Amino acid sequence: MSDVVIDRTQGSAIEAILRDELARENRALRGAAPVITHMLEDAGHGLVTDAVVARVRGMLADIARQLLAASPRDHSDDPQFPDCVVDALCDALASDNALLAHCHALAVETELTRRLEQDAALDPVLSPLMQELVASKREEVAELAMSVLAAQSRFVQTQRRMHLPLGELPAELFGAAVRRFEKAKLGLEAEAIAKAKDVLRGEYDEAESRAGRMLRLVTVLGAGALAALELDHAGLALFASAIAARTRQPRDLAVLACHERQPSRLALSLRAAGLEPDAIERQFRLLHPAGLLPDMLGAIAPDQARALLAGNSASENAHQAVGRGAL
Repeated sequence: MSDVVIDRTQGSAIEAILRDELARENRALRGAAPVITHMLEDAGHGLVTDAVVARVRGMLADIARQLLAASPRDHSDDPQFPDCVVDALCDALASDNALLAHCHALAVETELTRRLEQDAALDPVLSPLMQELVASKREEVAELAMSVLAAQSRFVQTQRRMHLPLGELPAELFGAAVRRFEKAKLGLEAEAIAKAKDVLRGEYDEAESRAGRMLRLVTVLGAGALAALELDHAGLALFASAIAARTRQPRDLAVLACHERQPSRLALSLRAAGLEPDAIERQFRLLHPAGLLPDMLGAIAPDQARALLAGNSASENAHQAVGRGAL
């Protein structure tokens, strides 16, 4: 009986510590926004480096160009809009908290992927697990794996150019981008904007996005998706998608959990996904060789970890708060 009391007391204490750590990590996410805004003054913030800020700015400018490109310009021989128009729309897009936060998460994913390729020789596209899935005897799995492989390859190429295709945005962010385009004062005629909206919406299909394809693959794998929780076997992209699916977190938060400034979120996410402490430590060391893993993680059951992540309602708000401010 006394052992049970000690275990419960110990578990409650560890849970309280992890809850405090999540709160601290949420504050770090919220602190990223002013660093993006004042990058020259505070470039040393861990979650927002100069490279991340440049990549976010590049993605927003690319989204702006795509929105403008859908507008008919029969009155002009020049298919390109002036830089001042692109910049004005880019500023309008940057004022959307959720859109800016999404771009930030993709930039962090790209930086982490590049580091894993350099430090652990982990191919950013064709991981060992993806090779196995492409060769699967299950036709549905093989076809989905091929589509994910192609989507990940496109993602790597577009990120090298600091671009982000509109079709890769989640549905709510695609809608937000179109609304910002519609409301921005760009000197476009209402008819041209209406035609552009029809074109953009007609071409959009969230299910065909990289994130949509990865979610379908993880779902089809069922219990076999546990293999995707082995970072050096699955690759970062599928690893993050598997964490998001198994813990019901937004994928962007699963990506940010892999950052060195979010160790408690990563540990809790992996525990919530069903990994045992020794397996969690292996994944943790791949991302943070010198990092400190939260003590006695085994005292937290997977359902407790899920409750901590779900109950920490500030987590999603903290991510969206990255978008406060302007580039």
